[in-house]
Order: sequence, then structure tokens, then C-alpha cells
Amino acid sequence: SRWRQLLNTRNTSVVMTGPLPSLPTCPTAAPYLPCSLLPLSHRDMTRAVAKEGEPNGVPAAPEGIKQEEMEERGQWSSKMEFLLSVAGEIIGLGNVWRFPYLCYKNGGGAFLIPYLIFLFTCGIPLFFLETALGQYTSQGGVTCWRKICPIFEGVGYASQVIECYLNIYYIIILSWALFYLFSSFTAVLPWATCNNPWNSDLCVDILNHSSLDNRTLPANVTSPMIEFWEKRVLGLTDGIHKLGSLRWELALCLLLAWIICYFCIWKGVKSTGKVVYFTATFPYVMLIILLVRGVTLPGAAEGIIFYLKPDISRLVWMDAGTQILFSYAICQGCLTALGSYNKYTNNCYRDCIMLCFLNSSTSLVAGFAIFSVLGFMAREQGVPIAEVAESGPGLAFIAYPAAVTMMPVSQLWSCLFFLMLIFLGLDSQVHHFSLTWNSSAMTFSSLSLQKGGMYIFQLFDYYAASGTCLLFLAIFEAICVGWVYVHARENTHCQPGGACRVARLPGLSAPLALDMSAFCAPQAVFLFSLIKYTPLKYNNTYVYPAWGHVVGWLMALSSMVCIPLYAIFILLKTKGPLKQVLRLWSLGGLLILSSDGLWERPQRRCLWHISPLRRQGRVRVVLLQNAL
Repeated sequence: SRWRQLLNTRNTSVVMTGPLPSLPTCPTAAPYLPCSLLPLSHRDMTRAVAKEGEPNGVPAAPEGIKQEEMEERGQWSSKMEFLLSVAGEIIGLGNVWRFPYLCYKNGGGAFLIPYLIFLFTCGIPLFFLETALGQYTSQGGVTCWRKICPIFEGVGYASQVIECYLNIYYIIILSWALFYLFSSFTAVLPWATCNNPWNSDLCVDILNHSSLDNRTLPANVTSPMIEFWEKRVLGLTDGIHKLGSLRWELALCLLLAWIICYFCIWKGVKSTGKVVYFTATFPYVMLIILLVRGVTLPGAAEGIIFYLKPDISRLVWMDAGTQILFSYAICQGCLTALGSYNKYTNNCYRDCIMLCFLNSSTSLVAGFAIFSVLGFMAREQGVPIAEVAESGPGLAFIAYPAAVTMMPVSQLWSCLFFLMLIFLGLDSQVHHFSLTWNSSAMTFSSLSLQKGGMYIFQLFDYYAASGTCLLFLAIFEAICVGWVYVHARENTHCQPGGACRVARLPGLSAPLALDMSAFCAPQAVFLFSLIKYTPLKYNNTYVYPAWGHVVGWLMALSSMVCIPLYAIFILLKTKGPLKQVLRLWSLGGLLILSSDGLWERPQRRCLWHISPLRRQGRVRVVLLQNAL
């Protein structure tokens, strides 16, 4: 009833049925005017209710709004800081240990076909969408969705839940890398021999060919690299039901990692921008050094051929889609937060295209560096390359350390490799930490440092921040922007080069780019991931109990359920006919205009969110559909 009274009462207000008066265009020198709103069509305008007697039917700004001081959001000191920060966020451990293995697993060079298809149909559009949203609204990963479509604000909360999970378990990898780095400062690498206190009778030095002559080896023989990883570093137990005690050496490494992350962001975006000059470039120096060293080793050619040899029969399209979303940090809120520190007129279109190709190129080059070394390792051991190629922690902490022991000055190459891992992980972790920094993250991280913590780590990696969750969020991101920003308004753009070019991609219309590719591609992969679901196993041997899978799916649902729950909550708390309530809460933000038709606030404050039907003093609010 209140809704009808507000819109239908004519004795105290003037109901505008025509278009609003033309507002000033967006000058280049004064980019604070959101020029992508102009001009608004009849379809864009829901209703405008103003006090009788006001010029042009435009209400004056509420008392006190002009004088209200809002905390200004910081900005990057230079464009290079933004580029390096985003590069450090998206180029991480997944480029080094996940992409090369997926490329080998899914048919070598044939894997590049679905990878490139998903890159152009899903990765680049969503990457550009999130970065541009942050830059245009100057908001983080939650409030930006409130500005364009309040009913889909749950997308922001879901991304923050995933960020919390990443913040908890991603830093564990840094603690492992720090442990290996400190262990490298020895005369003989501790994982090179079986003469250590933690080695068992089943340990065989496979690198020493003379020790294998005239010996009958048992079936369950292990290598010193595996025993160092499982017994010295992890202290691995029999299963997740037996977590064991805390590994204090790893706990100290974790504390050091948290301290480093804190000092990288303790002064806000200004300090982070300076840190990335080193943390984002140093891994490239290390990667180039390791690549040059790898391709000069005997057997490197066989490893590279094995890496790129096409095999269509082993191709799995689902892996390409999940790898794109994970490696590009899509649906995690980081890109929106980093883009929000940009200047309003920054050409994020060009930046995003460049960063996307840089990320994929890094993954491809990392594959050459890794598989050249694995080819050398396979030749030295006299085994097929498939037996030494592993994924994830197995590649970084077993296969590559084993190859390092075969090189001259192995301590040097070991230090360089783990320094590269540390800085790759540090860049990503700093941005996770800056979004969700809290004391609970360190508390839950300590669970993965117990002797059975590896099983918990795998649960987080497989379920909590997996491709299933990211694909689900990507679908709703495309729905939200495609519905509100594209279909519900005309394509009105500001001058070329500005951030207002969100809705246009090269050679593609906005509905095609966002609705067809960015929606259909994640949806198809999401359905296939559910159909082809396989329960989690550790090292292809340990089968998790049923309650372990239940815990994993609860972690996955904890993020995905935020979207429908928030939409239901916001609809239930708003009184009125469902059709009108849905129309109201799909508005992209409520704007307050001054009496002369000008925006009273600068650009950072012009999108002012007000609860529906709420009065600000004695002034009615102008409701504009799709304010973004």
C-alpha cells in the first residue's frame, strides 16, 4: 500500500512520465559525472517523484548531504602499480604446478584448444567485467553488486566466503616453501639421501644407480624425496580421522608468512603498490633462470615434446574451464577490489586484455621450464616421463626437488626454485589477506599444520575454493550484469578510453559477450562438473570417509547458498506485490539529484544507495532503473 501511495499520489507530488531533463555530459577534465547513465530512455526510467513546485520535477538534495564527509578510497600512485598488483594476484602457484600438469594430462597441445576457447568466451569477459565494475563504482567486491543490482548482492558475499577459505589454506603452501627453503642451506640436501633419522627401511636412493644393482626391491619401496615430504615436513598420519599433534616447525614458518603479509599491506594500497614492484617481477627473473637451466639439461627435449604432444583421446574440457576461473582469480572479489583503486578514466579495457595474455603466456612458459627438468629427471632414472609428472604439491615438493638433486650446485637451484614459489604465493596471499584479514584465518590455518593437516588442505582445495563454486558464481555474475546492465537499458557509452566501456568487447555486442559466452560457458562446465563428479582421494590411494565428503560439500555450499539466501531475505523484508518488489530491488542504485539537475557529489559519491521507499528528511527520492 505504501508503494502505491508513493507512486500514485498526485496532490502532493508530480509524477513524471516523460524522460528526465538532459544532464551535463561527461567532460574529460571532470570525470566525476557518470556519463554512461546519459541519456536515459523511457525504458530506463521507472518513476520520478518530486515535491511540487521544484524546477523540472527534480528534487533537491537532502539537508546535510552536501556537508557529509565520506572517507575517500585510496588510489594507486601509478598505473604500473595496478598492473603489477593484478599480475601478482592472478599469476601464482597455479601457473607453475597446475597448468603444466593439466596440459600433459589432457592431451598436451590439444589442451590448448579448449583452454583458448574458454579464455575468450569466459575468462576475458568476466575478468574485464569485474575489474571495470570496481573501477567504475570505486567499491569492493560486495558493495559494487549493491550498486548495480541489490538483489544480487549475495554474489559479493559468496565471493568473500571463498576468499576466506583461500586466505586460510593458501598460505599453508608458503609455510611449506619456507620450510624447504631453510632446509636448502645445508651441505647435502636432506631429501637427497636415505641416511636421515626420519627415513625408513623401505627408503631407496633411486638417484644412486649403483645402490640398486643386484638388489631385489620390495613392492612398497619409497624414495628419500617422498619420505622427506611425508615424514619430515608433514608428519603424515593414516587419515583425516587422526590429525595428530601440531607441527611446530611449520607453525613458525606459518607465523613468518603471516608477518610478511602484514608488513606488505600495513599501510594500505600505497605500501602494497610499492611492494609489488619486487614481488611481481622477481618470480619472472627466477622463472627465466630456471627455464634457461632446464632447456640446457640432457633429456629436456623429450620432456618438452611430452608436454606439447597432442592427444585428442585424453582431452577433458572441464579442466580447461576450471583452470581459467581459478588462475584468473575470477569470482573471488580481488579484481573488483584492485580495480576500485584506479582512476575513473583509466583504460581498464586495454589493461585487462594485456594482463590476460600475460597470465596465459606465463603458464605456457612455466610448462617449458617444468617439463624440461622432468625430462632430464626421467632420463637420469631411466623411467618414462609419465611416472615423474605429478600435480600440485607433488610437483612442487617431490618431483622438482628430486630433479634439483641431480644438478650441480643443487643447493643454489633449490633456493631459487623455492624463492620463486614463495614470491608467487606471496603476491596472491597478500591480496587475499587484504580483503579478509582477521585473526580467525590464522587459527583455522593451524589445522592444516597438524600431522594429518594435509587431508584438511585437500578438502579446502577440492571443495571450498574449487571450480564448482567459482563456476556457480560466474553464472550469476553474467546473469546480474547481462540482465541489469545490458538488457534493461540501452547501450549508452561515454567517450572512448573511459571505464564506461564495460558493455562492449572487441567485435562483439554486449549481450552476445556477456549473455551468450560468459553465461553459457560456465553453465555448461558447471553441469559437466556435477555429472562427472568423482570423490576426493589423496595420492590416488587414501579414500576419504563419507563424513569427509559431507564436510567438503558443506564448505562448497556455504558460498553458493549466499546468493539465493540473500535474494530471499531481501524480498521477504520488503512489503508489496512481488512483481513491484522485484522491479524495485533490481534497480542499480538510487540517485539523489540537486535542484538544478547537477550531481552534487563528486564521482566517488554519486551512486548513493538508499533503502527503497525511504524518505531522506522531507525530500522524495528519484528512482532510476539501472543506475549503473
